[in-house]
Amino acid sequence: MSEHGKAAPGSPDGQSSRLRPPYKSVLDLIGQTPVVELTKFDTGKCRLFIKLESQNPGGSIKDRIALSMIAAAEREGRLKRGGTIVEATAGNTGLGLAQVGIPKGYRIVLVVPDKMSREKIQHLRALGAEVRMTRSDVGKGHPEYYQDMAEKIAAEVPGAFYANQFANPANPLAHETTTGPEIFSQLNSDVDAVVVGVGSGGTLTGLGRYFAKVSPKTEMVLADPVGSVLAPLIKTGKMEEAGSWTVEGIGEDFVPPNADLSLVKKAYSISDKQSMLAVRDLLSREGILAGSSSGTLLSAALRYCREQTVPKRVVTFVCDSGNKYLSKVFDDFWLAEQGLAEHEQHGDLRDLVMRSHRTGDTVYVGPDESLLNAYGRMRRSDVSQLPVLEDGKLIGIVDESDILAKVDGPYDGRWERFNGPVRTAMTSNLHTLQASQTLDALLPVFDRNEVAIIFDGDEFVGLITRIDLINHLRRAR
Repeated sequence: MSEHGKAAPGSPDGQSSRLRPPYKSVLDLIGQTPVVELTKFDTGKCRLFIKLESQNPGGSIKDRIALSMIAAAEREGRLKRGGTIVEATAGNTGLGLAQVGIPKGYRIVLVVPDKMSREKIQHLRALGAEVRMTRSDVGKGHPEYYQDMAEKIAAEVPGAFYANQFANPANPLAHETTTGPEIFSQLNSDVDAVVVGVGSGGTLTGLGRYFAKVSPKTEMVLADPVGSVLAPLIKTGKMEEAGSWTVEGIGEDFVPPNADLSLVKKAYSISDKQSMLAVRDLLSREGILAGSSSGTLLSAALRYCREQTVPKRVVTFVCDSGNKYLSKVFDDFWLAEQGLAEHEQHGDLRDLVMRSHRTGDTVYVGPDESLLNAYGRMRRSDVSQLPVLEDGKLIGIVDESDILAKVDGPYDGRWERFNGPVRTAMTSNLHTLQASQTLDALLPVFDRNEVAIIFDGDEFVGLITRIDLINHLRRAR
């Protein structure tokens, strides 16, 4: 039995120990998250454990600080019945605040940078939060910087509570009093290193304070995206100019007040590509679906483990669920568009075809399918045109304007027009390019408001749109 009176994992009673009477509220499920040992990765002489914060009801580690910050504000009288909670968030803190605050009757207003995944935004709005999107390409001091905008909104709303996770002491306190003790207990009071990221700094500072008291040998290790100023600052003592990164929720262009960087013993800068590869490996090897920041943490943890010359027990986190990133990290086409996927380069138009017909990735429609089918396929695949294939051969192109021209008209008969065959609306007079041609060949096509249709000899390869060209030019740095 464990020190809490529960059967240890793997014991005869291990399964039944997870079966508890009903809880009174989903908020009672915050914390007490499980730890899993990773056994399918090369961890050198070390054992690597990962704490599944994705098991919190809001799907992330930020549930802990949301509960802590709201409770503290209520105790201190800064948040009163029917009040408004305002926060700047990469999504997860907002989800936690909504998860905790909306059932309590609070209005939730969140300012979110525009690089956040659509799943997070949809989740926030489904909970009932008000989401204000702002720019992710500007820094502190700019009026559209997400933290400055949130602070301004809070000042303008009577009685609003600005949660300010970046400076709120209830943030690190949540980890000092819950996350740290849980890890120490789960790893039998033997923890050599904890690998964390910094978004607001609460996890680093709270865990660092806790382990400094109970386990001085425990090292705090920072996993930081390339482009963030934090790891370079720790390594060189100099504040560099911030770059850009794709990973969500960690990395900063300033040092948050809650981030006590003096607690960090080792820091790693991890590229977006390394992060995406690691988190996809975590799913395919261990069956754990995690978000992009977890890939950064895992990649840094593996580097730390492989550098050690003596056995150590290392723990890191699944910061949030990968369900929030299915349209990004786990979408092969999104990775390719971001230049984060490995692709053979040919130096010709083949490099710009995102959905190759040769690999079965082309989204297409048949000539006898309905226009409604074609429209639905465009919507689901987020494309504006479809090749029309018959017996594997390209016979036409149908785009949004073709469908609109065919279905527009009186209400009577509209559904019959939607059910008409694609061949009645498609364009069959096709101008094609050869895959061996260069980028210069695309501009005349786009000047005619056409999509580029790429062939290799007589074989259809795929389509190239203006967006594909823009993505290619953006990646060519």
